[in-house]
Amino acid sequence: MGTSSALRKNGSESAGASVAFVDLETRATKDDHQALRLWLRLLSCTVRVENHVRGRLRQEFATTLPRFDLMAQLERHPHGLRMSELSKRLMVSGGNVTGITDQLEREGLVARTLDREDRRAITVKLTETGLKRFAEMAASHEEWIIELLGGLNQEDKHAMLAMLRKLKTHFGDVAAPGTTHNPSPIDRRR
Repeated sequence: MGTSSALRKNGSESAGASVAFVDLETRATKDDHQALRLWLRLLSCTVRVENHVRGRLRQEFATTLPRFDLMAQLERHPHGLRMSELSKRLMVSGGNVTGITDQLEREGLVARTLDREDRRAITVKLTETGLKRFAEMAASHEEWIIELLGGLNQEDKHAMLAMLRKLKTHFGDVAAPGTTHNPSPIDRRR
């Protein structure tokens, strides 16, 4: 199952027809298990936020979300990170990190240096220009997220954070495939 969203015409084929947003949640039916419907709603919200952020980064900063994410990791580590650590933190291949780093280095936003502790390893860090550019992007990014979640009041956000913390904790209790953990029977209530 892909995670991209799509647009679909509603109703007629006329030029003035309205366009409705179609997302992953539309795959669910009232007969599907409540857990499946919840997962699709969470995924749908995540994809919508991510697509909005991707578009704004492209429009306002002529950059991509992967580039922003790499710079965000480096901003949190002023002395830099090894390429292998960036790959692990971003959960992408070393080749992807290398490609993004190449682009950012050509633009003067990051610099590579030999790691002092292991001369076979390369450390990447933001340049002064990169720090300034990232600060601009991060400030806008925060505004976009605040705007997107503006339909929730403080109490709603607090409650959702608590519920999602509980869910995240549960994920830690569920064994990965191939282990011997024996979870409790599935609750089929909807």
